[in-house]
Amino acid sequence: MNLFSIPQKDPTEFLLYIWKIIDLPQISEKSLIYHISFDLLLISPKKAYQLIQKSIDNKLLKKNSNNSLSLSETLEKKLLNWQQRRKQKIQKFERDLTQQKSNLRDFKTNIKSDFNVLLKAFLDKGTLNRAVAVSDESFNIIRLEQEYGLIEAEVEGSKEDSYKIKINSKKKILTHNCHDFIERRSIDKKFCKHLVKLFLLLKENNENFTLELLNNIASSINEWEFTS
Repeated sequence: MNLFSIPQKDPTEFLLYIWKIIDLPQISEKSLIYHISFDLLLISPKKAYQLIQKSIDNKLLKKNSNNSLSLSETLEKKLLNWQQRRKQKIQKFERDLTQQKSNLRDFKTNIKSDFNVLLKAFLDKGTLNRAVAVSDESFNIIRLEQEYGLIEAEVEGSKEDSYKIKINSKKKILTHNCHDFIERRSIDKKFCKHLVKLFLLLKENNENFTLELLNNIASSINEWEFTS
């Protein structure tokens, strides 16, 4: 469930939504009404009271011996599962961010390496920063035939459909369909963030092949077709 989508029509999901925010093992009825109505501005105090009473009747909430309220065991398990998944996502984001900073630092430190010199020729200001922010997991290398110089890949975009990348070094054709590449980069035969990220990933697996491919493009750039 999206934390920013408020599921008011479903009492179970609505309670989980509230508890994800207040994050308390137990709370008094009065405090819960105040949180729902005045802190979160979700529903009126009257409706908040009615929600609580119905939730107690339907065993979604339980009253403790000290008259405080807690989630039912079932909802508590759902909340804990959500918190665990959330924690894993945050940890993954932090790892990715650390790796991105490391990649960017390595590139700037080794700016005179053959690979970096060649790649930099295809970059505009800021493209590298945007490229390292693209996660490795967003890429799917569908085809990689080094002897024929053929590469096909997909990368997750901002929309539902993935972007496509195709490179044929024999025919000297580079095809990609993201908006930035189509409208800006391809005109000047430059790389967008997706292409830069692709070459960074390829370099990790086979630097010699990647260097040879970049050199092929750079040395005969006028013969290459950058298209969508």
